[in-house]
Amino acid sequence: MMKRVVTAGLATFAPLARGHAPLPFTGASSHALYSCLRGGAAAAAAAAAAAAQGGSSDEWYAPAISTTSTSSTATRSFSTVPPDGSAPAATSEPSTTEYTTLAEPAPGTPFHWAFPVHNLDAAKEFYSTVLGCQEGRSSPKWQDYSLHGHQIVCHWVGDDYRCQDYFNPVDGDEVPVPHSGLALTVSQFHALADRVRTAGIPFIIEPHLRFKGMPGEQYTMFFKDPSGNNLEFKAMVRPENLFAKYNVADK
Repeated sequence: MMKRVVTAGLATFAPLARGHAPLPFTGASSHALYSCLRGGAAAAAAAAAAAAQGGSSDEWYAPAISTTSTSSTATRSFSTVPPDGSAPAATSEPSTTEYTTLAEPAPGTPFHWAFPVHNLDAAKEFYSTVLGCQEGRSSPKWQDYSLHGHQIVCHWVGDDYRCQDYFNPVDGDEVPVPHSGLALTVSQFHALADRVRTAGIPFIIEPHLRFKGMPGEQYTMFFKDPSGNNLEFKAMVRPENLFAKYNVADK
């Protein structure tokens, strides 16, 4: 018998104003519909109730739904439909693992990003405590986290690892490459900038507005994780222009 308890809640250090549009990579599905497909009517009801409660606009992160499952005899069945349209194949996977789910995937198609780190304890302090990401699965060699419902994975590759930086000019800034991050709302961007400052994390590029007066006008900031991996978080002044196509003159 599978016991599944679903409760709506907020991730530690990580609330988001309910009612905001999904962040990039999240698709256009409604959270309630996605929860229904993923977790049944109870999850859909919890998502709808959470959305109806409203929230503060300066909270930077995503709401989490906590799910606890315990099973000794439960069987999970997975079905696939072959490309030729023949009868779907079904497989069964017995599960005896007790687990807790602290964050829901982003609706649509969550993005997956795996990257190297030199120390998992330092990575956990940064991604869990500083950024407020909810931890998922882990092993002695890797940890995965929810970053606004997207899966990021820290892989230990050796104590000597540090990110190799290259630089490229963008609107007067020397931008470190490679880098990754998210496009936030403007209020989320400023809340995160305050959070990073409070944690004493130095900025490579201070939070500021770039491409002023242009279709791609946006707030941006860059900082590193403890292994030197570069992170950029941005916020489009006009979110609908995230993929506006035009030529940008070099400065």
